[in-house]
Amino acid sequence: MQAGASDEKIRQVERAAESDLYSEPERAALAFAEAMTITGHRVTDELFARVRNHFSEPQVVELAAAVALENFRSKFNTAFGIEAQGFCVLQH
Repeated sequence: MQAGASDEKIRQVERAAESDLYSEPERAALAFAEAMTITGHRVTDELFARVRNHFSEPQVVELAAAVALENFRSKFNTAFGIEAQGFCVLQH
C-alpha cells in the first residue's frame, strides 16, 4: 500500500490471475509466491521461466527471499500464538 496500490487492487489479490488490475509481472510474482507458500505446491520449471520473463536473476532471488521471510514469520507467529492482523483471507 505504501507503493500506492489501491484498496480495490489489494481486495482483489485473491483473483489476481483474472483481474485486469494486475500486470503480467505482478501475476507471475503472485503465482510464484503462492507456489512457494502453499503446502504441496511447487515452483515448476514453467512458472520459473514465466517469472524470469519479467524479472532479472537478482530480482527473482529477492522475490524468493521476501516470500520465504513472510512464510518464516507466519510459522514463527503461529508458534507464539500471534494472531493474524486481517491482511489475508485464508480459504480452507
